[in-house]
Amino acid sequence: MSKSCVNRQVKLAIIAIVITIPLISFAVFSSDSNQFKKTNESKLQVMASFYPLREFSQNVGKEKVDVKLLVPVGVEPHDWEPTIKDVQQMQKSDLIIINGIGFENWVDKLNEMNYQGVVVDTSNEIIIKNLDKESLVYEEHVDESGDPHIWLNPVFAKIQVQNIANAFSNLDPENQQYFQENAANYIDELDLLDSKIRNELSGCNHDFIAFHHAFSYFADEYDLTQHTIISSSASHAEPTAKTLENVINKAKQLNLKVIFTEEMADPKTSQVIANEIGGKILVLSPLEIGDDGTYISRMTENLNHLKEALC
Repeated sequence: MSKSCVNRQVKLAIIAIVITIPLISFAVFSSDSNQFKKTNESKLQVMASFYPLREFSQNVGKEKVDVKLLVPVGVEPHDWEPTIKDVQQMQKSDLIIINGIGFENWVDKLNEMNYQGVVVDTSNEIIIKNLDKESLVYEEHVDESGDPHIWLNPVFAKIQVQNIANAFSNLDPENQQYFQENAANYIDELDLLDSKIRNELSGCNHDFIAFHHAFSYFADEYDLTQHTIISSSASHAEPTAKTLENVINKAKQLNLKVIFTEEMADPKTSQVIANEIGGKILVLSPLEIGDDGTYISRMTENLNHLKEALC
């Protein structure tokens, strides 16, 4: 091969390298800068901390989002901690939807994980009730040590749905109208649920005994008075003999004939009280774990059991 031919090939190789390096650099920069920006062809990758939030997210996003549940079905979310596999899944998501108010005790660890997505606190704009554990008196104040069970009040659930729709819209503005219309339609369904509860419990008795302190927002909304077997907002606590005696006396004083239990609770505790008052037990679900049915169908089942107890 002639020297001139070799030189020509060398020059062509240099030109190719000069052209290619900027293109590679641009491609790498573009990939990094768009790492957490949705493309037109992709769905938003969403992780919801527990069952009701997954349903809310699915109703808002429908086929435009891919929603995964963090806390497995049948697992109590109050004490759940993410595994390494869970953390890996979180890192791949665009959004993590949380209830807030300290319900997700692992959320502070997201900073340690260097999570780069968006954390959506659905409790924003909701007035939180704090529990004074000494006097069992609730005070209105926004604080992470408050009662987290906001989803059990359909009026607050509507705010949670709207917060999710706004987060989806911010991250995927091209589908903003789609998300907002879906949210509005689902909020209309929650409005009907709210009206049904309000109408069907009006004129009934006010006092009921729940298993744990989960229904304070619900009770406030519908002019009811919640008494509990477990005085904390965590359902796994154990009542003392003195507590059971006090609950039995309260039930007799109020002439109650239904004592509520929960899916994850040992029904024997509620049954002991029911036996002492000549009553029975029914389930009043805090909807913390996945189960058959939807949020609305399960809240309607709660309503039916409350009607049996109060009306």
